[in-house]
Amino acid sequence: MALTSHDPAESLLHALGQRLGDHGLVHVERLPPRPARTGGLERPLPGWLDERLGELGYQGLWSHQAQAIDLLRARTSAVVATGTASGKSLCYQVPIAEAVNDPIKPGTALALFPTKALAQDQLKGFGHLSAPNLIAATYDGDTDPDQRAWVRRNANVVLTNPEMLHCALLPHHDKWATFFMRLRYIVIDELHVLRGVFGTHVGHLLRRLRRLCEHYGSSPTFVFSSATIGHPGELAADLCGLPVDEVMADGSPRGERLVALVDPTAIGGPKAARSSNQVTASLVADLVRSGHRTLAFCRSRAGTEVVAAEVVRRHPDLNGRVRPYRGGYLAAERREIEAQLFSGQLGAVVATSALELGIDVGGLDACILNGFPGTIASMWQQMGRAGREGQPSLSVLVAGEDQLDRYFLAHPDEVFSRSPEPAVVNLANPFVLDPHLACAAYETPLGHRDERWWGDHLHDGVHRLVLDDRLRLRSRADRIRAFWAARGRPSSNMGLRSGSMREIRIAFADGTLIGTVDGSRACEMVHPGAIYLHQGRPHRVLSLDLVDGAAIVEPADGLEYTLARSSVELRILSVDTSRPFGDLELGLGAIEVTSQVTGYQRREVLTGKILGAVDLDLPPQHLITRGYWWMVPPSVLAKARISEAQVPGALHAVEHAAIGILPLFTICDRWDVGGVSTPWLDDLGGPSIVIYDGHPGGAGIAEMGHRFAATQLQATLDVLDRCTCKDGCPSCVQSPKCGNWNEPLDKHAAARLIRAAGLPT
Repeated sequence: MALTSHDPAESLLHALGQRLGDHGLVHVERLPPRPARTGGLERPLPGWLDERLGELGYQGLWSHQAQAIDLLRARTSAVVATGTASGKSLCYQVPIAEAVNDPIKPGTALALFPTKALAQDQLKGFGHLSAPNLIAATYDGDTDPDQRAWVRRNANVVLTNPEMLHCALLPHHDKWATFFMRLRYIVIDELHVLRGVFGTHVGHLLRRLRRLCEHYGSSPTFVFSSATIGHPGELAADLCGLPVDEVMADGSPRGERLVALVDPTAIGGPKAARSSNQVTASLVADLVRSGHRTLAFCRSRAGTEVVAAEVVRRHPDLNGRVRPYRGGYLAAERREIEAQLFSGQLGAVVATSALELGIDVGGLDACILNGFPGTIASMWQQMGRAGREGQPSLSVLVAGEDQLDRYFLAHPDEVFSRSPEPAVVNLANPFVLDPHLACAAYETPLGHRDERWWGDHLHDGVHRLVLDDRLRLRSRADRIRAFWAARGRPSSNMGLRSGSMREIRIAFADGTLIGTVDGSRACEMVHPGAIYLHQGRPHRVLSLDLVDGAAIVEPADGLEYTLARSSVELRILSVDTSRPFGDLELGLGAIEVTSQVTGYQRREVLTGKILGAVDLDLPPQHLITRGYWWMVPPSVLAKARISEAQVPGALHAVEHAAIGILPLFTICDRWDVGGVSTPWLDDLGGPSIVIYDGHPGGAGIAEMGHRFAATQLQATLDVLDRCTCKDGCPSCVQSPKCGNWNEPLDKHAAARLIRAAGLPT
């Protein structure tokens, strides 16, 4: 399976076909090489900087780099959304190097990265640039107190993460007064991960930052870097509250890329069908043995360990040449694996999305995706890891069982023609807004002028915080201002990764902390008796104390898993919009979901065999969020020939399949959303299917689902029609998170219901 310029695509395809068979290799797409396009700057760089770039081997700037640098030098905020290895870092390194050497007012720069590893990687980039007077330093949880003091006094380029900005820089802004006064550029890396609740938090965090910059007399320009996503300028503008220009025409060169779609269930016929893990392991072994450095992506931590072990089990000679890489490893372990892969000591790494972000590992020839990663944007981000040095590359998508995987096997053209999904945030979410307003008031009192940052949401949020005794209003010189009135710092008690203010600690009996889980999901994930996976290792929950906020666990043998059973009630609190939708009614609004875990099932890991069921008595959990819905009139049920007894199964199957296909239209995970289907919902006056945002207050997913409701249902019908199972399976209507253990489900009645709905085209 050679992959060289002397062994063109035809021989590679022949080798793939031999391994996979005619049916297993569903589709192959050849993406031709792309030559470089260079661009010039509107005004030349300072001589010293131009000379330094020449010393580093830059013969010119690629067109998108020149466009971005021109925008930033003109103090226009920009987002650079181009492919992997397209030199996005240089787009901001050059203006920053120029700014810190401004002879009139030397500037500073703040760069935010979603992980500490990325910040360290970019620190090396600034060091490689070696610009005079540029002092770059990281400021994160690993920085000791003495080093932190040195960074505040000396660094003019600070690389950190959103959590440190939230907890360490903004609450102590007086210690950073000079830095903020001179702040010229703010870099936001990996924009595409700033979605949902995390992105909403970051949007408010950046408003707090801009507010303090204005306090100290600066007005920084933003530069965002991103993998290719839908409408990156809109997301960036939502996050920073400023107009943002898009830079999307990638001028970097790219070698030829072959992309293959593989159906593991079709290899060798039905009796010889293999799992995606087995096929991925075989492809990794073939590529490594033929001398090609390979990266395989799995969707879970446990999957990385299984695939890597399968490679070595079947091919003992590859022991030591293939290693897993996932979150949960110590930083030193991760750096060791990266160095071994970069140097060629390793032939392959089997990774989770921890390697999807922009850590630079060059020289890879092939990339194997064990299952569709959830979005087109993530797929291209992962595939882009191979061929970064311009060499021909191979990418293989080994389909899993999920609805999206099967959809793309049936529609391979959409893998290559479909635009990347947009990411969304919801800045109006009061569960996220109010804590940030409290933090802002702690940093400097809130007043009417702060409407420029939070608009009409400011008054409602301040009102709620005053009623909660967290803010106090004071009047001075005809001005009313809101002051922080509670004890401590509000930033100390809130995280940025969830919409809930309550987290449950997961620990051993001796107090050793394992992890945390959002309080709103605790009963479902860490109920007594639950098998909880952390870093791929199973733990059994011994007890759950919701008052103290602790779940006590012990190691488990990994031979069984658990499925929680829950009852759900739903109320429509308010309706934003409701309209006819074919023969259905489509609506969007605020909802309240009351769920109660009533028991769980024990199942054998290898076979799925039911080992037993246990009843539980846990308190109900309340979630106020956003949702959209379809109300199904009796005339549609009659037209679809759905009897009264079939209604629950038909609605339930549509709900599951529609949730499974939702990531086609917005960047989200099926675990980010929930659903309720019922033969009668009083608030809507009929049989209804409701899909809701799984985070308190909503993260923008419901609004995006409502927007694409017609195409979502059409895609749902396509999944139902094309699935060859008899009565329903994980590829069409079964869900791994169903609180009713996937009962009842009626796949065929679901398809008839959608056909009878008279959907708009």
